[in-house]
Amino acid sequence: MSEPTRLSKRVIELFGCSRREADLYITGGWVSVDGQVIEAPQHKVDEQQRVELLPGASLDPVDPISLLLHVPAGSSAAALQHQLGAAQHWADDPHAQRILHGHFLRQEQSLPLQNGASGLVVLSQDWRAQRKLREDGARLEQEYLVEVSGEMPANGLERLKKGLLHKGVQYPPCKASWQSEQRLRFALKNPAPDLLRTLCTALGLQVREMKRIRIGGVPMAKLPLGQWRYLGDKERF
Repeated sequence: MSEPTRLSKRVIELFGCSRREADLYITGGWVSVDGQVIEAPQHKVDEQQRVELLPGASLDPVDPISLLLHVPAGSSAAALQHQLGAAQHWADDPHAQRILHGHFLRQEQSLPLQNGASGLVVLSQDWRAQRKLREDGARLEQEYLVEVSGEMPANGLERLKKGLLHKGVQYPPCKASWQSEQRLRFALKNPAPDLLRTLCTALGLQVREMKRIRIGGVPMAKLPLGQWRYLGDKERF
């Protein structure tokens, strides 16, 4: 029996294409081995295995994409990576497309959550989205829901709107309103990592839970906890 060979070499032999074309077919998710899509050109195959080019195969490079995740509080970088996979993809994703392993590689995170918060996180391979979030991130409004306990002073919301002054420290103005008896809604730009907890504590409130639900013009909406979806072509931060 002959030694196993690289999948890219077998594709070249079977379909008469160049090395670059073989790599594009494979990394684009258009090549299957014994019925399973393989996206690694270096994957080893033997002569008995069935290598096929799927219908609709294209030589167009895979476009960089951005992902929206609904992450639990305290998620590490490793935990975010663990959340990426076909099994965690939101079944009702309105922007669903063919899921490729390459979509989960070289993803860059921008605009971290408040410390201890859950909610919307953006990962992107797209340099345009990365630049937007990096260069304009300080000007993008972020929206949080904060579950609290305690009694806020009667003028608490007005103080937040003007910019809270507490123990000689002037905090930036922010939009705040009650969504329910125990839930505050905050909309603010470029918050420091502990800003919301600090503001609530200064007003005599204890924070029980925080969740980011929007960045700029992109809401998390109904995305379930622990799942992800694709950023749509027409969605803009």
